[in-house]
Amino acid sequence: MSARGLARHYRIGSALRPVDDPSYVHRVDAFDGIGLRPYSPSHLNSVSVAGGDRQFTWIRRTRVDGDSWASVEVPLGEATESYLVQVLQGSSLVRTVTVATPNWTYGSAQQLADGITVPFTVQVAQISDRFGAGLFKGIVIDV
Repeated sequence: MSARGLARHYRIGSALRPVDDPSYVHRVDAFDGIGLRPYSPSHLNSVSVAGGDRQFTWIRRTRVDGDSWASVEVPLGEATESYLVQVLQGSSLVRTVTVATPNWTYGSAQQLADGITVPFTVQVAQISDRFGAGLFKGIVIDV
């Protein structure tokens, strides 16, 4: 992990030729550690609840031991369960919250304070202590 983003030198060529052969290509690359990035959540859903609140739920995905069908839920591949939730009005970010469970309620008072009108978008990403926020999954609310 400490080598993420660090430029490294590579010589690429045929194993049948010596490394100093002119056919070898020299490259300098740095990698971001995308293999550590959490997958986007799946099945992002929204329902209206009493008083104009909106309840959002999703299912976490994992890069670690997620192949088994034996358990109800995939194992948590991070040190802690944490999600970044963003509310967008058009392309403007109006609210950002971090939650520790795969659900969030967007209260009617919050919606009023944000000046939110339909359509708006809510997007969710799982947070990794090794990578940061993963890929976002979004849902457009138009009613």
